[in-house]
Amino acid sequence: MRDLIRQKIVDGLSATVPAFTRRDVWLPHVPRKAVAVIGMRRTGKTTFLWQVLADRLAEGVGRDGLLYFSFEDERLAGLTASDLHLVVEEYYRLCPEWRDQRQVTFFLDEIQVVPGWEAFARRLLDTERMDLFFSGSSARLLSREVATSMRGRAMESLVHPFSFREYLRHRESEPAGSPERLPKAQRSALDKELQEYLAVGGFPEVQGTPPRDRLQLLSGYVDTVLFRDVVERHRASHPLALRLLVRQLLANAAGSFSVNRFHGALRSQGVSVSKDTLHAYLAHLEDAFLIRTVSVASDSERRRMVNPRKVYPVDPGLIPVFDRSGRGNVGHSLETCVLLELERRGAEVSYVRTAEDHEVDFLARYPDGHEELIQSCADLDDPATRERETRALLSAKAAHPRASLHLVSLQADPVPNLPGGISLHAAAAWLLGSSASAPGRR
Repeated sequence: MRDLIRQKIVDGLSATVPAFTRRDVWLPHVPRKAVAVIGMRRTGKTTFLWQVLADRLAEGVGRDGLLYFSFEDERLAGLTASDLHLVVEEYYRLCPEWRDQRQVTFFLDEIQVVPGWEAFARRLLDTERMDLFFSGSSARLLSREVATSMRGRAMESLVHPFSFREYLRHRESEPAGSPERLPKAQRSALDKELQEYLAVGGFPEVQGTPPRDRLQLLSGYVDTVLFRDVVERHRASHPLALRLLVRQLLANAAGSFSVNRFHGALRSQGVSVSKDTLHAYLAHLEDAFLIRTVSVASDSERRRMVNPRKVYPVDPGLIPVFDRSGRGNVGHSLETCVLLELERRGAEVSYVRTAEDHEVDFLARYPDGHEELIQSCADLDDPATRERETRALLSAKAAHPRASLHLVSLQADPVPNLPGGISLHAAAAWLLGSSASAPGRR
C-alpha cells in the first residue's frame, strides 16, 4: 500500500492540468477551513479541483506544492483511516522542503470512500501548513455530507451544471462586453443560443452530443442518483414510489408539489406508501442535488410547511427527458434557469403568494441585505399575460417594500405600458449580467 500511495503521489505531482472550461464558482476563503466541493454527479466537481490547482500555479505556487490525489482507485480497496497517514508521510518524503516551511495544498478526490477519513482531515488542518480541498459523490457519503461530516471545519463550494455564460464559454462564443451594448445581430445570436441552452442544459458531458445520446446520458444520470444516492444510500424500501415521485417532479418543472396530493394519487393507483416515506424521499433527492425546492415566503414556519413547495430540476436539460406532453415548455425552462442563477449568486430564494392570491416566482434575498422580486415569463406579447405578471409584482411589493421589481423575459423588445418601478430584462442579458456581477463571485 505504501508503494502504491507513493506512486500515486509521484503521478499526481507530475500530471499536467487537463483542458477545462473555466467555471464561475464561488470559492470561500476562510483560514483553517477545508473546502468541500459539492454538487450533483457529473457537474464537473473534479474538473473544478483542477481549475483551483491551475489558478494556484498561475499565482506562483510551485507544482510540487499542489497534490491531486484520487481515492477512486480499485487498487486502494481496503484502505483504512489508519493508512491515510501514508499519504502525508510519502508526500513529505518526496517534498521535505515544504514541511512547516510553505503552505501546501492537497486536493483529495473521493476521500469519503475511506471510513473514518474525517478525523484524519481535521488533524491535517490542525498540525500541518496545508490547505485542503475535498470532492466526491458516492453511496457511502453524498457530496453535501462531505462538508457536514467535518463538524464545522469545512466550507461548501457548490458546482452547478454550466450556467448560460459557462455554456457559451464552453462553445467559445462568450461575449466580451455587456450584452446590452452588442450589435443587434450578436444579440439575436445570443437569443438563439439561449433557446438551445434551455433545451440542452448545462451538464458538461452532454454538450455537442446528438439528441438521442443526450437524452440517454441524462436519463442515466437520474438513474444513478436514484439507485446509488437514494436506494443504496438510504435503503429505500419502495423504489416504485421513488421512481414515480421523480417522474412527477421532473415532468412538472416549476410546478407546485404537495406530498398529500401525490400520496392520494399513488393510493388511487394501488401504490401503498406512507407520507413520511415520501417526505423522506423528497429530502433525499434534494440532498443529492437532483432537484431544488422553493418554499413560500413567510416568517411563519407553519405557513412554509403547510403550503406547497415549488420544485425545479438542477438543470433545464432534464425537463425534456421526462416531459411526456411533446409540447415542451420554454417558460418552465426559463424559470428553472432563473432560479439556478439566483442560487449561483448566493441568494436565499422563496416564492410569494400575496393576499390577493397573486404569485411571484421568486423573492431573492442576498447576503448584503438587498432584495429582489423576480417574475420570469417566456412571452409578453399577450396583454393579458403582461397585466397578470405586472399585477403580481406590484401586489407583492406591498408586502416586501424593500425589494426591487424585475421582469425577465425571452422577449427583447420594449413592453408598452409597463408600470413604473418594474425593470424589464431580456433573459439572455439578465443571465449573462448576473453571472458576471454576482456578489462575491470569485
